[in-house]
Parts: sequence; structure tokens; C-alpha cells
Amino acid sequence: MSVFSLPRALSIARKEVRHVRRDPFTLAMAVGVPVLLVVFFGYVLDFDVRDIRLAVVDRDRTPASRALADAFTASGHFRPHGPPDVPAARLLEEGRVKAALFIEPGFGADVDRAVPARAQIVIDGADNQTAGVIAGYLDGVATVAARRLGADPPGDLLRTRFLFNNELNSRWFVVTGLFVVVMGVLSILMTALTVAREWETGSMELLLATPVRPLEMILGKLAPYLGLCLAGTGLIYAAARVLFHVPFRGGLLFFVASTVLFLCCTLAQGLLISVLTRQQQLAMQFSNLTGLLPVLLLSGFTFPVESMPAFFRVLTWFLPARHYMELCRGIILKGAGPLALARPVLWLAALAAGLITLASVKFKRDLEP
Repeated sequence: MSVFSLPRALSIARKEVRHVRRDPFTLAMAVGVPVLLVVFFGYVLDFDVRDIRLAVVDRDRTPASRALADAFTASGHFRPHGPPDVPAARLLEEGRVKAALFIEPGFGADVDRAVPARAQIVIDGADNQTAGVIAGYLDGVATVAARRLGADPPGDLLRTRFLFNNELNSRWFVVTGLFVVVMGVLSILMTALTVAREWETGSMELLLATPVRPLEMILGKLAPYLGLCLAGTGLIYAAARVLFHVPFRGGLLFFVASTVLFLCCTLAQGLLISVLTRQQQLAMQFSNLTGLLPVLLLSGFTFPVESMPAFFRVLTWFLPARHYMELCRGIILKGAGPLALARPVLWLAALAAGLITLASVKFKRDLEP
């Protein structure tokens, strides 16, 4: 018997296709669930902070001080809040406002004399992420206020320009990351159950009676799910473009090739779990442990990889999700090409080859666990 036979691998693939066609749960999980998750999380996960409750303490009560307070409201990010008879410090302590603006007497006089006029804004730092976003809004508000007061905008010598996402739309950042999170978790789960299900139902014994090599078995089972996951990715792409208006600046063929490499990694990882566990319940638990948590926490979806401790930065190099996250955001938002993204492509190719080989090596033809 030859080392590898394509007809035997295709026969396993045809058998798996017939099984998938009779299993509506698998079809729904591969095609319908990704779109629902992307639509749901695309609207729910929003890193932009809006409607910030602001307490305004105007002790100057001049046109200049009112113009400064109006600049915060006109920005669209801040909303005056809090009764005037309640101290601003108390409102901050109780969490009823996120920031407080203090304008002391003499602010308007300083503006009229064309000398630096000062005001103080205090931000609730209990939520450091929200506090950082609010602090980032202050430069724009200060610029608008200075123009309204006829003064030179602060930092006029420094001009800032944002590339690839001029409006700093966080949904573009989130939705491109959901390509990785949704398909990464679902693809591992789908194949993690396939071989384990064969062992539990007893159909694996029939397969073992045929002259099928482990590599043929692994590739034959991987191919149909690769097609399903590609279809799910296509629907996610359509939802991103139509519902969230995410731009696509890169090459479509390059994106598809990168997606195939990533799915080969995750599908092979699921098959490896299924081969080792031989039990669907145990395979599902390992899938969640090795798929969901690393994808969410170590891929760069939520936290930048560069800010992680050294050990975890090294660990992320062996996670396919980290490299596909870089590819998705590089191709979709930046329009980067193969030369610029050669490193994550090579890592994905190496991880895919390694996981497929490991799953083939660990595949046992004997009935004993």
C-alpha cells in the first residue's frame, strides 16, 4: 500500500460530506452561527466612549467660561449632568458622572488679556480604559474651545493624522478581529467532535477495517469542514461590508489564501484534540480551553500583544490566531501585501503543516485508547 493515496482521502471526504449533509446542526454552526455572532458582537463591542456624563462647575460665569463648557457639549462626546446643588466631587465618588470641569474665577479675564487661561478637568480613573479614552478626547475639545475664544489652538505646531482609520471607528477594528475569534473557535469545535463521534458510535471500527492511512483520514476529514468554514467566512465578509461598512483595501485572493492557512491550522487542531480524547464531551472541553481563551486573550483581539509579559509574547507565536489577526487587520484595513505580511503567512504555513502531521502521527488504528 502506498504512503498516501488521493483517491482514499477523497473517499473519506465524500463520506464526511454525506454525514454533514444529514447533520443540520453542523451546517448551522458552520454557516449561520458565524454571521449571527459577528452581527451581535459587532454592535455590542464598541470601544468608543459616548455620552460621557460631565459635571460643569463654572465659578467664573463669563461668556468665555460658557464657551468652554459649550465646546465640551458640542464635541458630541460629553453631556452635562448632575444637579447644581450637589458637589462635583460627590458626583464623581458616587459614579453619577465620569468627569468634572472646574472653571475658576478669572478665566474670562485671562482670555481677554490674551494670556494663558487655565481650567481643570477631573476624570474618574476607576475604569482606566474609559479614563484613557476620555483623556484622548480632550485635545480635540481644547482645540475647538481655543478657536471659539479666538486663541491659538494648543499644540498648533503639531498636526496629527490617523492612517487607515481616519475616523478612529472602533467597529472596524472589532469586526476585523471577529473574523479570527468566531471562525477560530467554531472551526476547532467542529472537527474536535468528528473523530470522537466516530469512536463513540462505533463507525470508526468499520473505517479501521479499510486500508486507510492516518494522513488520508486526517486530510479527508479536514477538507469538507474547510469548505464549510470558507463559506462561513464569506458570509462574515458580506456582513462586515454591508452592515458595518468596513473597507477592504487589500487583495481578495491573498486574504482567501491566508484564511485557508488559518483554517487548516484550527481544523487540524480540532482533529488532534478529537484523536487524542476519543470522547465528544472531553473534546468539547479541550476545544474551549485551547481555542476560546487563547483566541480571546492572546491573539491581540482585546489586548495588544506588545504589552504582554515576555513569556506570553513568546507563547503567542505558536497560536495561529495571533498571526491571522495580524493578517486580517493588515489586509482589510491597511491594504498590505504578501511581502509586508510574509512573516505571519510563513508562521501559519509552518503551524498548519506541524498540526496536520502531529494529528496523523497521533492517530491510532487500534481499538484500545
